[in-house]
Amino acid sequence: MAPAADRPGYWGPPTSTLEWCEENYAVSFYVAEFWNTLSNLIMILPPIYGAIQTLQDGLETCYLAAYLGLAAVGLGSWCFHMTLQYEMQLLDELPMIYSCCIFVYCLYECFKSRNSYNYALIFILLLFSLTVTTVYLRWKEPVFHQVMYGLLVSCLVLRSVYIVTWVYPWLRGLAYTSLGLFFLGFLLWNIDNIFCETWRGLRQKMPPVLGAVTQFHAWWHILTGLGSYLHILFSLYTRTLYLKYRPKVKFLFGIWPVILVERPKKN
Repeated sequence: MAPAADRPGYWGPPTSTLEWCEENYAVSFYVAEFWNTLSNLIMILPPIYGAIQTLQDGLETCYLAAYLGLAAVGLGSWCFHMTLQYEMQLLDELPMIYSCCIFVYCLYECFKSRNSYNYALIFILLLFSLTVTTVYLRWKEPVFHQVMYGLLVSCLVLRSVYIVTWVYPWLRGLAYTSLGLFFLGFLLWNIDNIFCETWRGLRQKMPPVLGAVTQFHAWWHILTGLGSYLHILFSLYTRTLYLKYRPKVKFLFGIWPVILVERPKKN
């Protein structure tokens, strides 16, 4: 039998410019990277629920876009890791830029009057997205995409630290948990890349369940998906506090956080 990493699969040879450390078609003939695919559910299902809740609460459209943007990243990543085709790689990577631009807009506009629009910032973020897309389609260098994404994340980190330092310090727990999960995922992502050959060799000797647990790129999806979701909650909580609503954190099934918003009654 051929090594797991060399098994053929339904989608044919990979055409993506990136491949990750999970062995291709080791679990399913129809899914190139099974665990890296399945782990995207955390970026799909909770944001869809959040989007529905946002509509029910009548909150601003940018937060609906933020939830749907995160779900789009999860769907794109699912398609990419399932197929390892270049077109699906773009469906994963470019929505990361677009959704992060939405996060930036929401967080930098959280202290404005309701239903106001910062057209200058919208133009800048649209121009940034268009520039990154154009350059990346012509220059297929993953490091370029990673640097541009890192730039947007840095903007979010700086703004988050400002808010919890100078405006709403009691939101530090939510903000720092979000950032901490994201950076833990980033650490595991790097470990998976740097020590890939070592991990692949060890997985050959592990029971299947333990081997699945050591798929660190899948953990990157789980941790950054949760971190991004909590970031939207942090941004939304900040916004609704400023608007003098009464936001409350509720835990679905006792474990999953959502925000319920009660608007003040009009006299």
